[in-house]
Amino acid sequence: MAKTSLKYLQLLSEKYPTIQAASTAIINLSAFLQLPKGTEHFLSDVHGEHEAFNHVIRNGAGAIWRQIEEMFGNSLSKSERRNLATLIYYPELKIPQMLAAVEDKDEWCRLKLVRLVKFCRSLTAKYRRSTVRSFLPDHLAEPIEELLYDQEGVEFKAAYYQSQIDTIVSTGSATVFLTTLAELIRRLAVERLHVIGDIYDRGPGAHIILDLLMEHHDVDIQWGNHDILWMGAAAGSEACMANVIRTSLRYGNLETMENGYGISLIPLASFALETYKDDPCRLFQPKVSPEDNFTEQEIRLMAQMQKAMAVIQFKLESQIIKRRPHYGMDDRLLLDKIDYARGVVSIGGTDYPLLDTRFPTIDPQRPDVLTDEERMVVDKLKLSFVNSKKLQQHVRFLFSNGSIYLAHDGNLLYHGCIAMNDDGEFRAFNVDGKSFAGKPFLDRVDRLARQGYFATDNPTVKQYGMDAMWFLWCAPQSPLFGKEKMATFERYFLADKATHAEKRNPYYTLRDTEQNARKILAEFGLDPETGCIINGHVPVKVTKGERPIKANGKLIVIDGGFSRAYQKETGIAGYTLISNSRGLLLSAHQPFESTQKAVSEELDIDSETEIIHTHPHRLRVGDTDRGKEIQKQIDDLDALLHAYREGSIKEHNVP
Repeated sequence: MAKTSLKYLQLLSEKYPTIQAASTAIINLSAFLQLPKGTEHFLSDVHGEHEAFNHVIRNGAGAIWRQIEEMFGNSLSKSERRNLATLIYYPELKIPQMLAAVEDKDEWCRLKLVRLVKFCRSLTAKYRRSTVRSFLPDHLAEPIEELLYDQEGVEFKAAYYQSQIDTIVSTGSATVFLTTLAELIRRLAVERLHVIGDIYDRGPGAHIILDLLMEHHDVDIQWGNHDILWMGAAAGSEACMANVIRTSLRYGNLETMENGYGISLIPLASFALETYKDDPCRLFQPKVSPEDNFTEQEIRLMAQMQKAMAVIQFKLESQIIKRRPHYGMDDRLLLDKIDYARGVVSIGGTDYPLLDTRFPTIDPQRPDVLTDEERMVVDKLKLSFVNSKKLQQHVRFLFSNGSIYLAHDGNLLYHGCIAMNDDGEFRAFNVDGKSFAGKPFLDRVDRLARQGYFATDNPTVKQYGMDAMWFLWCAPQSPLFGKEKMATFERYFLADKATHAEKRNPYYTLRDTEQNARKILAEFGLDPETGCIINGHVPVKVTKGERPIKANGKLIVIDGGFSRAYQKETGIAGYTLISNSRGLLLSAHQPFESTQKAVSEELDIDSETEIIHTHPHRLRVGDTDRGKEIQKQIDDLDALLHAYREGSIKEHNVP
């Protein structure tokens, strides 16, 4: 036996010190491989819509309702089934409401306990008993296990089971048990959650969504362009921070920043009030609705702050572009293309008149240099971002549970695109004499983003990484952005709408062909015959007849408009992809009204589900990536068992 192998097995023997311990582990792990594969959900582009997200998580994207229909469709009316579903989704809110409306509260509790136990039993079939127990609070694990694994059909057991239910009710414990069973159902219904990017932007509750994700039992995240922007701001990237603040002001969405993360914009407000006090800032009016209840003074202040931050942003971005010439973004150096006397900007050899020529903080000789006052504002704001405890917790979570892409069970998950040329070849990015394209490029920028956050001991290395995070936000080559330019300057200052166009990377046309989807899967070492790409970022315009299933089923786009801002354009409120042991299902969701209505009126999200793929045989844990890892553990334990029996390693701690 090789030295390295023997050394590893000696370490393994500390955990499995006897032949019996190793044998028992092999038995348990081998049995686990035969269980059906767990249900997984994929969703994307949540954009801060925390109430809708919370509901989709609670209802398992419709999985719990489908199970209720299957189990109770012939025994309960539709209103009773809706009532049961709401109880499972929101037990802490629904139980008090329901108890207040019934006369015989004990009988109501008995009935609901029996139904939830029956429901739980159907879901535990995919799990080992030890796994189910680990999901339960210690003080309730034993009595709930007795309920779940009791054999009611066996003589004497029916009376035992009924006695358990009666005792739970008589001791006043029914509410606690009902709540715990509902939570267990939700956890068993979905084994793993995949979020394909863009937790942040537009909606008010990105911080609430991240709190929910941090509580989730098994989740991974593929970063979106809006996520990387906040991650860069938290790392200390001034350009990312400026974009975060400007965008939040543009949409009147300060909830996450101010109340979620405790970031004060007072330094910016004070500066904007003084610098732009005589400027109407009409081009910077925030995009808000009457329901937002902003006063005229608040709207004017947000416009002034937005203009102040936009100018700061353009300066900071110009500095990065000059600092990193290999980004190839010289065409975005627009401040030095302005003729400040004539009030025009030259883009592509054409002069365009500016809609606003008031630039009190720009020195035409040094247009990208911050004034002393702007520098002071930036420094104070950056301090708020890097010292926000909640923001730093969330960003660390995004780094530890996230990545640019994920290869999972033969499928490829990513938010934006794989940059391509018109001919279908992967677009190369050249830096320091090296060329990166396809998978190597995504691996590189993933590493650089981590470097930008964690390389605190080397300012030069950290700055390079922070600049890469800004690059991921808006550069043409970015796999998270996927457009030739971000026309922020043009949208603010130029009337010619042709200059506002943001041409997409050829990927977004080429991805529709099966040949190119297969090429991408092969690039990431996945089997094009069985693999599938799961993509977000660009909303599927259902109202225009667009379908989320592309490339003959090899690519599925699951951004259908979670954000309310996009729902008029898309016609729905998001897609959720569901993967279970039998196949792939796609759910199209209608808009969610509110948690209050979901509880009081028992309004669920209406969803239409279609089966898009059926597996030739029911998948088991052994067919998954997790199963392959378990099989490696079994192989190692087999080697340990052999070493024990041949005398290479001796047992220890023998009872």
